[in-house]
Amino acid sequence: MMTTKDKIIAIDLGGTSAKLAIVSTNGEILQKWSVNTVVLNGGKAIVPNLIESIQERMDLYQLTTEDFLGIGMGSPGTVNHIDLTVTGAYNLNWVETQNVGEQFIEAFKLPFYLDNDANIAALGEQRHGSGDNASDVVMVTLGTGVGGGIIVDSQIVHGNSGAAGEIGHMTIDKDSGIACTCGKIGCLEALASATGLMNLTREYSEEYSGDSEIKQRIDNGDELSAKDIFEASEQHDVFAKHVIEQFGEYLGLGCSHIVNMLNPSKIVLGGGVAQAGEYLRELVARHCDNYIFPALKGKTEIVIASLGNDAAVLGAAELVNDGKLVG
Repeated sequence: MMTTKDKIIAIDLGGTSAKLAIVSTNGEILQKWSVNTVVLNGGKAIVPNLIESIQERMDLYQLTTEDFLGIGMGSPGTVNHIDLTVTGAYNLNWVETQNVGEQFIEAFKLPFYLDNDANIAALGEQRHGSGDNASDVVMVTLGTGVGGGIIVDSQIVHGNSGAAGEIGHMTIDKDSGIACTCGKIGCLEALASATGLMNLTREYSEEYSGDSEIKQRIDNGDELSAKDIFEASEQHDVFAKHVIEQFGEYLGLGCSHIVNMLNPSKIVLGGGVAQAGEYLRELVARHCDNYIFPALKGKTEIVIASLGNDAAVLGAAELVNDGKLVG
């Protein structure tokens, strides 16, 4: 029977679970499922578990390797996209270098492509989401930290040592006093992630004495989330509005550096904080515009990501479509 290599296996590996999908070569997700990430014993079971799960799905759907163009995967940590290895993915318990590609190629005899998880999410949004397939797109992921992926001429920018896109660690306020987990002071991640927003809220609450439900909840020691602060700001809580305005200025300043340096068509804001939607987008765009080199004003659109969790698996599939690396 004739078979057509019109499918791709795509993997988005995370610290809690891995999202897997069978994706058509034109970017349609045909099947998707997840596997728990077992980080015990140095994370030795992670790749074997993924391989076993893929084999089970191939059997279930009566597919063989002849149906697949290849396998694409995104991983946390320092990824060598040439050697297909991962080092220092601490949330996976991968301290030593892991020969990820070697294991997949041995199991499936298919081309295998590997990149950083933030990079593949950026590629997914650029090709299939809010990037509108523009050739120059930067994705800024606002979660517990600030991640990033840079696409230039429709290709991921890796940099000299594979670490391009560490947007979260540009120093945005050297006088801030708020330390980042990396050890530096005033990183974008420490000031404009979900964690950064809470850092600002706690710091400013010490100086604020007016009426505010958010200020009162902090004083009471209540649990608060970034969503709570944004919602209070939209409902005209004066203290929350002050915090969000400062948060927006930091993030806008960070985005202006991206615009001035890379001149992208779009900056895509993703991650949990981006669920604030148009309110966040307008805020960041307004502040970003204040810091852009005049000749670049109006050249970059700031947009909200549209693919959610599917961005990374679609980006992983695009690694295979591009087929630039040796599998």
